[in-house]
Amino acid sequence: MVVTRGDFQYWKGSRAKMTSERHSAAIDPLDRREPIAVVGLSCRLPGAAGPEEFWRLLREGRDAVTQMPGHRWEPISADAHSEIRRGGFLDAVEEFDAAFFGISPREAVVMDPQQRLLLEIAWEALEDAGIAAASLDGSPTAVFVGTAREDYTSLLYRQGSAAITQHTVAGTHRGIIAGRVSYALGLNGPSLTVDTSQSSSLVAVHLACESLRAEEAELALAAGVNLNLLAEGVVGRRAVRRALPGRALLHLRRPGQRLRARRGRRHGRAQAAAGGAVADGDRVHGVILGSAVNNDGATPGLTVPSAAAQEKVVRLAHRRAGVVPDAVQYVELHGTGTPVGDPIEAAALGAAVSALKAAGDPLRVGSVKTNIGHLEGAAGIAGLIKTVLSVRHRMLPPSLNFRTPNPKIPLDSLNLSVNDRLGEWPHPERPLVAGVSSFGMGGTNCHVVVGEAPGTREPLTAPRTRPADAVLPVVVSARGTQALRAQAGRLAEFVETHGDAEPASVGRSSVFTRSRLGHRGVVLAADRDELVAGLRALASGLPAAGVVAGAEATGRLAMVFTGQGAQRIGMGSELRAAFPVFAAAFDTVCAHLDPLLERPLREVVPTGEGLDETRYTQPALFAVEVALFRLFASWGVRPDLLAGHSIGEVAAAHVAGVLSLTDACALVAARGRLMQELPAAGAMVAVQAAEDEVLPLLAGQEGEVAVAAVNGPAALVLSGDTDAVLEIAAALKDRGHKTKRLTVSHAFHSPHMDGMLDAFRRVVTGLTLHQPRIPVVSTVTGEIAAPELLTSPEYWVEQVRRPVRFLRAARTLEAEGVRTVLEMGPDGVCSAMVAESVLDKDSVAAEPALRPGRPEERTAWTALARAFVRGAAVDWEAVFEGAGGRRIDLPTYAFQRERYWVTDPGRAEGAAAGV
Repeated sequence: MVVTRGDFQYWKGSRAKMTSERHSAAIDPLDRREPIAVVGLSCRLPGAAGPEEFWRLLREGRDAVTQMPGHRWEPISADAHSEIRRGGFLDAVEEFDAAFFGISPREAVVMDPQQRLLLEIAWEALEDAGIAAASLDGSPTAVFVGTAREDYTSLLYRQGSAAITQHTVAGTHRGIIAGRVSYALGLNGPSLTVDTSQSSSLVAVHLACESLRAEEAELALAAGVNLNLLAEGVVGRRAVRRALPGRALLHLRRPGQRLRARRGRRHGRAQAAAGGAVADGDRVHGVILGSAVNNDGATPGLTVPSAAAQEKVVRLAHRRAGVVPDAVQYVELHGTGTPVGDPIEAAALGAAVSALKAAGDPLRVGSVKTNIGHLEGAAGIAGLIKTVLSVRHRMLPPSLNFRTPNPKIPLDSLNLSVNDRLGEWPHPERPLVAGVSSFGMGGTNCHVVVGEAPGTREPLTAPRTRPADAVLPVVVSARGTQALRAQAGRLAEFVETHGDAEPASVGRSSVFTRSRLGHRGVVLAADRDELVAGLRALASGLPAAGVVAGAEATGRLAMVFTGQGAQRIGMGSELRAAFPVFAAAFDTVCAHLDPLLERPLREVVPTGEGLDETRYTQPALFAVEVALFRLFASWGVRPDLLAGHSIGEVAAAHVAGVLSLTDACALVAARGRLMQELPAAGAMVAVQAAEDEVLPLLAGQEGEVAVAAVNGPAALVLSGDTDAVLEIAAALKDRGHKTKRLTVSHAFHSPHMDGMLDAFRRVVTGLTLHQPRIPVVSTVTGEIAAPELLTSPEYWVEQVRRPVRFLRAARTLEAEGVRTVLEMGPDGVCSAMVAESVLDKDSVAAEPALRPGRPEERTAWTALARAFVRGAAVDWEAVFEGAGGRRIDLPTYAFQRERYWVTDPGRAEGAAAGV
């Protein structure tokens, strides 16, 4: 069970009036303990795979005790089989998602399935609490686990020395169960395995609470786990009964009997197995007000309980909780159905609580063992989860099979009443207070006092400043492809059946309450129907619009800024309307550029008038690209390297810190203006050929034509005098190369630029150039630019004239470990170039932030999703700012289990049924 310290007073003001004046002096303030919040639940119990199923089983009064599989008795004598026939069982205990926890199949086989079960329910409990397990790595989070069996060790050793491996000790040692969870989740708080026999798990809860109060931990996971895999274990309890006739705490059922609450002549107990856990988060299921542990001491027999000790432990728990007996409305009994133990427990409870309650207001009692059998080491936490659920739902479920009380238990005189039907609490108008008892065979007793959470702890709805139908990302992650699909399918069903599961709430919950695992999917949706359709597509593994999926890449992230030619009317306008960060950045750049231009950019870009004139094209591209960078930076996306195509390299230099915004705008405005003032002559032609195939044709014509850009292994651009460029292009076309003349006003990166270089040099010389804060890959050299290169004014003059070596730059990015490239610009030109240029096309992915003809908001989200899927860090607080929504409880992880068992498959199935 994981618990966290409360930050509230349980009773305030008039609430205290519910307590009786005659008992108020019995509470010593010095004894009171700080309340502990129960904020997450998980369990695997007979007939219930989780808390919701468990509550349905309890509400409906169903009995999960079933016939014991016959093959479990093969190693045992026939007469033992006739003694005990029924029990509570879990399905498929031999199955485990080893890969999820990074455990090899060889190790998983020799791991006690109690360790496996606990790993899975611990993860589920954290998810139920809305805690991303990864966020606890290195935290002072404690783990306390109650357990009392190690049957699998015996099964393993039956196989002989051949079954013993290097993993056997760690896999079967009972003391390592808690440590296994701490190791798997990286938890640094106290980590203890507790064995006090049947009271183990409730004692674990008590210790977890005390650890929190002592500030040894900030959060604690308390759990109980019990797997009854061996028939010998049950028969061994029969021997105890024979050794101590009439006095044994454990008494086995007779053939055909059902476990009954406080029954008379028929008595017994169901053998069962289970695991349960409770975790911390925003929602509070209930509150642990106080708890206590003691021991019976010397009694007539080692396994004979003490009424005096049980009474003391209940009274002590009440004092620590700060409650009086009148406040307690229900107690979840240890209630094993034994002829000695039940009357003693009833007498102790009567003396400690019932006798002090008002006449005619009996204490309600019950036992979850009537539903699921005796879970032994996990029995206490099963009762606690039942009680917490009863508090949360404000209903008391029935205890089963009660007809007449045991003659040794005078219910009326003890002021006790068995709760045998579903109904409200006796005093629903009061704060709900209940107790849970668990007693160990060796005499260790534990009692926990539970209450309802004061007030409403519902999470607040986040403020909404964006439109209600705004597109938002919903994240799904898993350890593998199949698990990712299963998780998406589970989430799709959840959204379909929950009316409050709109994209803002599902998206917000998906990133703040779940760990981000290695296989990831992002669905972009504006409404529930679109969300369901996207999740269904992700579950099927089929490509779909608005769905991004993939595996986390162990590589770096680069941003590449687009060059001239990608401009289009209205570029960035939709992002300005959707995202204040983009709008503010764009407007700030325009405020610096507009005084340097004849017309303000905020008029040029929306209308397109003059946008294709270089004096406006380059400033407009710069403004959009810088605003895109600022938008992605606000979402937490930080590039490791930068590059830019021609004018895009100026944007890269600015965001790298080489140029202040003022100086960058001065450079950009001068660059575009001076180019515009050159004679409108020359031509540019794109050629599908390698550079070494083209260069021989340029020999002797270097003053007339040049290679303007090498954009890929077979993609370059010729630029220069019209006749010379077209002649070379025709020769290449005759050799089978595709060519395309570009629509341009000037022959860029050619001798035609020489006329502006001196004037441009004077502008750049007057600027202040700084060393880059982010490495920039030069598209002049194709290599990472040395700081002294970028701070040289002459470099920026040469950058206008020399070829754009994008192919070499792309391969440098790849060689530097870049595996994800985001293109900052209005088109996907550079993304396509990167895809063609890199050597390992399967390992490097490039995604543009914008694409022509596509909704800008969705395209930007898609680029963010691609970066996240491939492992980029994202600031989800910023992503969901203004989106509205609230935290909702999403489905827990869909584990992909495989069979791991030490025996052959036929025997494994039988043993698994005996959990």
